[in-house]
Parts: sequence; C-alpha cells; structure tokens
Amino acid sequence: MRIGFDAKRAFSNYTGLGNYSRDTIRVLEEFYPKNQYFLFTPKFTENKRLDFIKGKKNIHTIYPNNLFNKIFSSYWRTKNIVQQIKNNKIDLYHGLSHELPIGIENINIKKVVTIHDLIYLRYPKLFSNIDRKIYDKKFRSACDRADKIIAVSQQTKTDIIDFFKIEKDKIDVVYQGCNQVFKTKRDQQEISIVKNKFNLFEKYLLYVGSIEKRKNLLTLLKSINDLKHKNLIVIGDGSEYKKECLNYINKNKLNSRVKILSGLNLFDMSCIYQEAEMMIYPSIFEGFGIPIIEALNSKIPVITTKGGCFHESGGDHSLYIDPLSSDDISNAILSIEKNKSLKESMIENGYKHAQNFNDEIIARDLFKSYNSI
Repeated sequence: MRIGFDAKRAFSNYTGLGNYSRDTIRVLEEFYPKNQYFLFTPKFTENKRLDFIKGKKNIHTIYPNNLFNKIFSSYWRTKNIVQQIKNNKIDLYHGLSHELPIGIENINIKKVVTIHDLIYLRYPKLFSNIDRKIYDKKFRSACDRADKIIAVSQQTKTDIIDFFKIEKDKIDVVYQGCNQVFKTKRDQQEISIVKNKFNLFEKYLLYVGSIEKRKNLLTLLKSINDLKHKNLIVIGDGSEYKKECLNYINKNKLNSRVKILSGLNLFDMSCIYQEAEMMIYPSIFEGFGIPIIEALNSKIPVITTKGGCFHESGGDHSLYIDPLSSDDISNAILSIEKNKSLKESMIENGYKHAQNFNDEIIARDLFKSYNSI
C-alpha cells in the first residue's frame, strides 16, 4: 500500500500534534515495513525527532513542486497538494491533525482523518471567534469527506457523534502512545548529569504541558504555595497565561521552589520524569493526555483530572481530582507522600496500564482501520 500523510506538524511541531504525527509514521513503518510511506510537508524543518526516517527506503518526503506552491505553501497544503497525491499514486491519505485537503474527495483514494479533540466547541471562550469558525469549517468538512475517522479517545469519539452527528461506525478509537525514550530506564549517573545541567531540586513534583489557561497550571501553583515543603518543575511554555503564572510565582515568592523549563530534548525530559516524586496533570479538558502515558511509563504516580478522557489514559490506579480545587490537588499529593504502599501500587499498576498503549498495539489498530476501508 502507498500511504500518504499530512506531515506538516511532524516536521514543525514539537508538542502534542507533532508527537502524534511522528509516532504514527514511526510505528507504522516499524511494524508494516512493506508499505511505502509519503510525508507531504509544505517545507522542510530540521527536526531531530524525525531522525528515524533517515535512510529508510520506504519513506519519501514530498514538498511543493513549483515556485507558486512553494511561495503559497499554505494554499498548497489546503488544495494544490491533491495533484501531487494523485501523481504519487497514493492509495490512502491520512490527515493527522483534523483536516483533509480540498478536492481530495474527487480522486480515487481512501481518506482518513484524525480528530484529537473538539475543545473549541466545549470551551469556546478559550478561543477567538475567527479561530472557532476556522476550526469548525475544517473539522466538520474533514469528518464529512473522510472514509474513516480516527478518534484518539472514547471521549473524542463521543464528542464527534454528539457535536457533528457522525455515525458511530465511521469512527474508530485508536489511542496514542509515547516515545520509546520514556520507556528506557535511566541510570543514576545519567539522571545526576541532567539534574546538574538544569540545577534541579533534590526532590520535586512535575508538571508537563503547554502553559495555557486550559492546562490550569495556576491552580497547581496555589497548591505548591500551600505545601511549603514541596518543589515543582514545570516543563512547558506559553505566552499570556504564562505571564499570569509568573506573576503569581513572583508575588508569592515561589521562585526558590518553582522552576520552569522549555525546549528540552526528549532524553533530558525522560531523566526529569523518572526522578520526579509524581506528576500532576490538572488540565481542565484534553483529547487524550500524552504526558500521562509518559509518566506511567516512567514509573511515577499520576494525579490528574476527574472525568473526560483522563481515566482512559490514567487507568484505575491514578488519583483523580477536581482540577479547579487547589485543596483537592494538595490532599492528593499528601496522600501519596504519606502512604508508601499507595505510591508503590500506583507505580506498579500504572505501568501495567501503560502497556495498553504500546507501539505494536497502536500500529495494529491503525492498520486495522486502514484495511476496513
């Protein structure tokens, strides 16, 4: 089979959608190497996380094919890409992040789109009016024109059915996984080097995710302010909401107990995960929550949000809290800290749950969806 991917975010994005795109390409090539894989991207961006494609004879990178398409690369990705998809005799095209090119429905090709979440509909106040309109047009159109929709969680599938009125049989739930680097045990020397590199605390709690209002770091900071003996490492970046969090840190003199890091490589992140006491992920809403899987594979306890998709990714042995209650978060942190057997059980059973999201299972489920159409 000749499979094409919208690979823009695989090259240019270092967070959720980029990680999903790269992992999808990687696991399919690893477990189904007889296929030919075509990565359609408007421009080449050097990204070390894509090193796995180097030297692969069954992976081909496709760029805009003339000066006009190179200059107007967004238009190419939206529409003009269709001719190159046709020229490369693609059997199936997978839009990895919510959209399909206009006109792809007019050529003889199977079409798959991944929908990660419909947060813009659930929490419209978090988005500008123009962004909501753009997302709604793209997402609805892609779902209508696709032969198969991949939802990254049961929660997302339910939202697609409820908001878009799509038949449930058109939607397959295929979970996300995480990079192999988080599944590799780090020795103490490696961890010590990374701790010294970033001047980390001896003991610390961990938050991983973009610093934006929906991710809700501020409530966690209020818990840290109450728990005077606790330190926090934040891995993530943001803009306006980050300023709000920094103002809170400065106002409450938390600079000595909170450290914010960004732009880390995956190896350094894996060391920081494995050395953490626990990971707190107080997001208000997600499509799935990859940091939860990264933490469970790193063998640390997870505290995250009640409801939504979080139990799907966190399993039965994570602790679930009201994300807007700093007291609830604080109590969960203390319950793990004070109960060694609880912590050990969370680590052991959380790791077992994480095996449901291994590469082979994800590749199998994706290919089963492809074959179904």
